[in-house]
Amino acid sequence: MSKRTIPKIALVGNPNSGKSSLFNHLTGLNQKIGNFPGVTVDKKTGICNLDATHKAEIIDLPGTYSIYPNSTDEKIVFDILGNKNNPLHPDIVVVIVDASNFKRNLLLFTQLYDLHIPTVLVLNMMDIVEKTGLSIDEKKLSKELGVPVIPMKARKGKGVDVLKNTLLNDMDYHFSPIFDARSHAPEAIDSVKEMFSIEEDYVAYQMLQQHRINQSLTQNEKNLLTDLVEKHNFSRDDLRRKETLDRYAAINHFIDGSVKENFTTLPKHWTQRLDRIFTHKIFGYAIFFLILFLIFQSIFAWAEVPMDLIDLTFSELATWLSNTLPPGVLTRLLTEGIVPGIGGIVIFIPQIAILFAFIAILEETGYMSRVVFLMDKIMRKFGLNGKSVVPLISGVACAIPAIMATRTIENWKERLITIFVTPLMSCSARLPIYTILIALIVPDRSLFWFINLQGVALMGLYLLGFLAAIISAWVMKLILRSKERSFLVMELPTYKMPRWKNVGITMFEKSKTFVFEAGKIIFAISIVLWVLASYGPGDRIDKAEEVVMAETQNQQLTERQLHNKIESYKLENSYAGIFGKTIEPVIKPLGYDWKIGIALITSFAAREVFVGTMATIYSIGETDDELTIKNRMKREINPDTGGPRYSLATGSSLLIFYAFAMQCMSTLAIVYRETKGWKWPLIQLLYMTALAYVSAFIAYNIFS
Repeated sequence: MSKRTIPKIALVGNPNSGKSSLFNHLTGLNQKIGNFPGVTVDKKTGICNLDATHKAEIIDLPGTYSIYPNSTDEKIVFDILGNKNNPLHPDIVVVIVDASNFKRNLLLFTQLYDLHIPTVLVLNMMDIVEKTGLSIDEKKLSKELGVPVIPMKARKGKGVDVLKNTLLNDMDYHFSPIFDARSHAPEAIDSVKEMFSIEEDYVAYQMLQQHRINQSLTQNEKNLLTDLVEKHNFSRDDLRRKETLDRYAAINHFIDGSVKENFTTLPKHWTQRLDRIFTHKIFGYAIFFLILFLIFQSIFAWAEVPMDLIDLTFSELATWLSNTLPPGVLTRLLTEGIVPGIGGIVIFIPQIAILFAFIAILEETGYMSRVVFLMDKIMRKFGLNGKSVVPLISGVACAIPAIMATRTIENWKERLITIFVTPLMSCSARLPIYTILIALIVPDRSLFWFINLQGVALMGLYLLGFLAAIISAWVMKLILRSKERSFLVMELPTYKMPRWKNVGITMFEKSKTFVFEAGKIIFAISIVLWVLASYGPGDRIDKAEEVVMAETQNQQLTERQLHNKIESYKLENSYAGIFGKTIEPVIKPLGYDWKIGIALITSFAAREVFVGTMATIYSIGETDDELTIKNRMKREINPDTGGPRYSLATGSSLLIFYAFAMQCMSTLAIVYRETKGWKWPLIQLLYMTALAYVSAFIAYNIFS
């Protein structure tokens, strides 16, 4: 391999074959995540140091069972590998197969091999193979296939160095097609090769097979290929069946003598036993909800200490800066705007990290696939299918990647319904709002010895979002008309211990994304809010003390009470206060005042901005106050009732509002992109806003 070039190496394999683990080992944190050109499917690329002087660009392609695509994700694999002019076309393909499902996984390998790209075969999960009695002679298999064969335990990183050495060396590559496509349609293939200047028979054969979905072809080229198909009676379906039979016959030949199976200990022995419990029609659901319950209990129980430390740190920092820096506008901006705003987001890192750790563990162990299988029957009753569960569960983390994940759903109606209802799932951006409001209105008390009331309330909100999602899906199922039918076809991977490094990387990456993506918005809004809350029209702010002194001259106020009156007057007469009061009549029936109104508007950019906004608003004029944002909100008084502003009624109303409201511009943008128009995003925005307003109104009146 040349030292002057950075070759492209594509990782390809069936879903759950271990591609992501290998990708993480090869690239570490040198990863980039974006979209493939023209589509919103995750593109993961990274730089790998093969040795001290050689680098390679690693491309993690979506998992696929065959070169014949059934979804947008799988189509990407064909678009990149079947077209040499594609900018992502690799120099080498590393095909990762689950060695414990060796025979079936080889089908994809044989198809990719015939595209005539230098190929390396990785036999992953060899630890499972060793335990089950399956024996694979990789040297003999390598000789039979004519490609390097690397045994690997990708989750533990064993075999990665051998793979790097193999990629560094010039591979002794003698191509001999596994499927002789030309023997089945010689004239048609020769015509394509001549017309498009192609050398490889199988590439020409694939153009005849899949020219209608080949994005690299112009419409005129597609028409020419259609004419060739008709002229030569190229029967795509019949030839595809023959191809599959030929490939499996070749696979049987390759593994004969290279692979020995001992059927007295089945590869999925323990998996089958566990599946009897985890996919049981009663126990399976009970276990699933028990796991969810434990997750939400843990989020509150484990995160409390680090959250208190972060909260205290930012509070102390604001006080120290206020006492250290010279008085002035910049000091006030820093201590009243920026520090409380950022602190209001950083404080939730422990909870975000715990949530994503659990999600990563469920995916790593293979349990998440059981959830998809388990929920398929329920989902279909509401116009969804089992594949909708992945976006819905991903929506617990963030609606944006979750909506992008709907591309694996082939049926248009089911995909649209999933896109429409996914934002109702309680994403991580809602978590800061939930936890701070729950802490205000739900006592931190235990039932029995392990059930925390606040944890129960948090889980209730997540279940409320899920119920709203499936009921909304059911309504859409009745409204939308479609004759398309779909079926869930998936493979349940074997159970395995989670790879803790992958869990750690997931926690780090997701927390970093949460902080930096939200942080940019919050930083900007904190500054804008501070300005709006510190200045007002005319001389209202300047005359605040004079006006308040005149109004309270007959009252016996302490110095502290007088100070608070003045600060309150300043805030009411600031631009932010005037703006909040303008919308107060609309939100008052929900139990909200103008301060909450400001937060509702700013948090439309992103929900998590709500907490940062409250931190900024309640820090105005209180820089020497050591009370944290939660305590500051707790002692806020409702002037109409004389009771706490964040009473059970107002707190419940706010929780319900944020459980249902769209409140996320980025989600609207991604829905626009996925549905190719503004119709569905606008319907979604109106529906969720109306649902949130009416539900919050009902909640406020019930608890008042």
